[in-house]
This record gives sequence, structure tokens and C-alpha cells, in this order.
Amino acid sequence: LIQLLRSAKKRDVLLLLRRASKEMLPFMVEAAVAAQSVASLAALSDFLDFTKDPKSLLEKFLYAAAFSPRPSEELLQLVLDKLDGKQLAPEVQETGIVAIGSLIGKLCQQKLCELQEVERGVATILAGLRGAQEESEVLIHLLALGNAALPETIPILLEHAEEAPSTVATAAISALQRFSAPYISSKVKRAMRRIFHQQKRSYERTCRLAAAEILLENNPFPMDVINILLATKQMESELATMLQLKVQSSLSVDHHPARKIMKDIMRDPRINNYNLFSKAGISSSFSGPLTVTQDLLSTFRLDLLFLEGGLLRKSVSEFSLFSHGQQLHAAQVTIEAQGMESMLGENISEGEEEPELMAGMSAIFFDVQLRPVVFFQGYTDLMAKVLLSSGEPTSVVKGNLLLMDHQQVIPLQSGLQVVVNLQGGLGLDISANMDISIWKQELKSSINTRGSLTIDLQAELDAPFLQATLRSQMEAQTSLHFDTMLSFSSSPVLMCLQLKEEQVPYR
Repeated sequence: LIQLLRSAKKRDVLLLLRRASKEMLPFMVEAAVAAQSVASLAALSDFLDFTKDPKSLLEKFLYAAAFSPRPSEELLQLVLDKLDGKQLAPEVQETGIVAIGSLIGKLCQQKLCELQEVERGVATILAGLRGAQEESEVLIHLLALGNAALPETIPILLEHAEEAPSTVATAAISALQRFSAPYISSKVKRAMRRIFHQQKRSYERTCRLAAAEILLENNPFPMDVINILLATKQMESELATMLQLKVQSSLSVDHHPARKIMKDIMRDPRINNYNLFSKAGISSSFSGPLTVTQDLLSTFRLDLLFLEGGLLRKSVSEFSLFSHGQQLHAAQVTIEAQGMESMLGENISEGEEEPELMAGMSAIFFDVQLRPVVFFQGYTDLMAKVLLSSGEPTSVVKGNLLLMDHQQVIPLQSGLQVVVNLQGGLGLDISANMDISIWKQELKSSINTRGSLTIDLQAELDAPFLQATLRSQMEAQTSLHFDTMLSFSSSPVLMCLQLKEEQVPYR
């Protein structure tokens, strides 16, 4: 369909969109975005009405733009024009902001940072950040800056990381984690040390953990590793256990940037001893390889940070790809539940501000941060969700994405030319659910990921006396289900974790 749309005129694309059935329309919109021809973008501009169209269709359009492998200036201009000066539903506005950040980042990777539309997009995000009234608005603009990953925005992220309330500070540090090691300068590391060691004020535990991760994963200094380990002696057991396991797990990961430093430090009995590593928390951090070939390493990481009473505070499951010095976050899903301590009669750690009762989820797929999903916010909202819960999972992202789009002309020694076209599409359906029963004192969460990948390769040799075509197609499907169940009716808290992977049909 993409190949057909690239050779179609505007009126034909517009006719196709207008005549599509309700079920097929989202698919048609995704294909028109992926085609990125002048005609298809002009047809989308005429067809989409951001003041009338359903939220689901508009989000489909925005996510299709955000995941575009090689976006054009015209695509960014279309997104900016559609969002400019309109009163939109919060979900559409937020999805649009993170999409703008993703488009800016990808255009800059193509060395197109100087484009007028890129500068307009950056100005839009920064103006929105300055004018944000609600905390949720600040968060979404910080996540957009993480998608863009522009070095000139690092001072803004540092300011929010050190000065803002805990939730905003954690989001700013998460955005800084999206930058590659060369951009994590000594200035950034000094700020992370101040946050981790709480030199200016007290920070929430997830904020300190994120700061420590930046120090440990970006060309760490031996003294930073030592100071982080020594600081765990004064911490509550769960955060201390998490940090110690992060250091220990790096020893078994060949590609970890700090592996050699960690091994040298662990040879010192003043650091590696029972007194330091005897904190008996139940938090855990695991990282291991899934696939290892000469050109590719894929890894799975699972972090589970608990509260002192045994409640899950934060879980992170991540699939990453490493190839020739490059890293791609294929999938990272984070589930957080905060403020549960006071509801269950637990004490807040000394110096920490009491967080608002909230549970939610955020996800990164193929290096694109999606709009976070909030399961509930505040006690009243929680009660409403418990009483009126339909049991239906919340859709995080669902649609069809063009991941690969490559064309190349290869001259042969004979003087002839071969034209190679490579396209790769991904059908993705990710949903999540969190169910809390106050009466049974149980908390259940589930993340369901289904995906199908199709790669189409076509090589054509076209000469006056000879025509030849070689075509190759590959398809694969998979699904992952990650379920957690927590029972806090008695002490110790009981927890069950289950990761299910279905068979992968490969054709």
C-alpha cells in the first residue's frame, strides 16, 4: 500500500481516505504517513480535522509520525500545523508533544538540525515547558526533550532535575538517560552526584536511583562507584540492595562500560565485604543476554524496587539491541506505584517528601518515548477505579509502523545498475492493566505485548536487453506477557512474577 501511495496523486489518496471503512481508516492513515510523498501528506492535511476527528485516529496519526524511520521536514511541518493554537483533548496534545520531540531527534540524526521547521519544533516544546501550569504538562515536555536528545537542552534538564519536585526531577533525569555517553559531561555528573548524595536537599528514592544509574553507566569514575557503594551503608535496605545488585550484575555483562572498573573495585576487601553487602532487601536487578551473534547482542533487563514494607514501588523491564557500538532500546516498560505507604499505614523514609497516591506506566519503543498512561491518581480516583473497574486493559500503543525504509542503487562491474528496495513493517499491540483490591489486599499488574514483523526486499536489474527481479520476504510473530501479583494481607508480602513468551512462527 505504501508503494502504491508513493505514486498516487493527492486526489486519489484523499478519495481512498474518505471512502475507507471505519475499521480500515486507521490503517490507511498509518500507510499515508509512512509513504511521506508530497501528495499523501497534502491529502492527510486536508483530511484530518483535529477539532472533530476521534482521539484514537489522531493518536494513530501522531504515533505513525513519531516512529517514522526517516521523517521529512514536511511531516514535521504537518504535525506542528495540526497542533498549533488548537484546543485539543489532553491525550492528543500530549501524544503530539512527544511526537514532535521524536521527529526533531530523527531529523537531527540526518544532519538536518538547521531546518526552519526543526527550530520551530524546538521552540514549541520549550515554550510549552515554560508555560506549563500542571505537573503533568511539565512531565510531557521533559519527555519530549528526551526524545529529541538535543545537547543544547541539557542545562534545562539539569535545572529541573535539581530544583523541581521529585516526580518532575525523576522525569528530567530519565530524559538525560536518553543521551549517549559523550554528552554526559563532567557538569552533568556533578549534578547527578549532588542529587544522589543529597547535597542540596532530600530526593525521592527513584530520583536518587536514576542519578546513580547515569553515574554507573556512562564511563564511570572509580571514585563514583566506590562512593555509591559506601553510601548504601546509610540507606534503607531496599534501595541499598538495588544499587549493590546493579554493581554486581555489571560484572557478568561483557558489554557493560564499567565492567573492568567494577572488577578492579571488587578486588578491594574494604569494599567487597559482608558488612557492606549484607543488606537483606527483596529488591532485585537482573540483566542477561537473549541473543548473541557476531553482529548483534540482544539483552533483557528486569529491575524491581520495593518499599520497606514489601510493596512494589517501580518495575522496569527492558529489551535492548547492541550492534557495532550502537544501542537501541527495542522496548522498555516501567510501572510505578507511589504513595501506597500512607494508605497501608507505613512510614515515609526520613527526609523524603510524601508522594501523591498514583500508579501509572511509561514505555519506550524503538527509542521513542510514548505518552505515559496513568492508572489512577489520588485516593478518590483509586476508589472510583476499584468500584467501577471494567477489567479491560488500557491500550498503550496499537498500530502498524514502518521501521525500515531504504533504497539504494548499486553499480555492477558490467556497467549495469541494480536498484534495491528494503522495507520493514511492524504491527504492534501493547496493553497494560493494574488491578487493586482493597478488600482482598491484592495488587495485580499485567503487560501484554504482541508484535509481527515483515521485511520485504526487492532487487531489480533493468536494462534494454535484460530484466531481472529478486524478491525476498520474511515474517515473524511473537507475544510476551509479564504479570505480577502482590498479596499484602500478611507479612512478609507475597509476590508472584511471571514472564511468558509464546512460540515465534518465522516464515
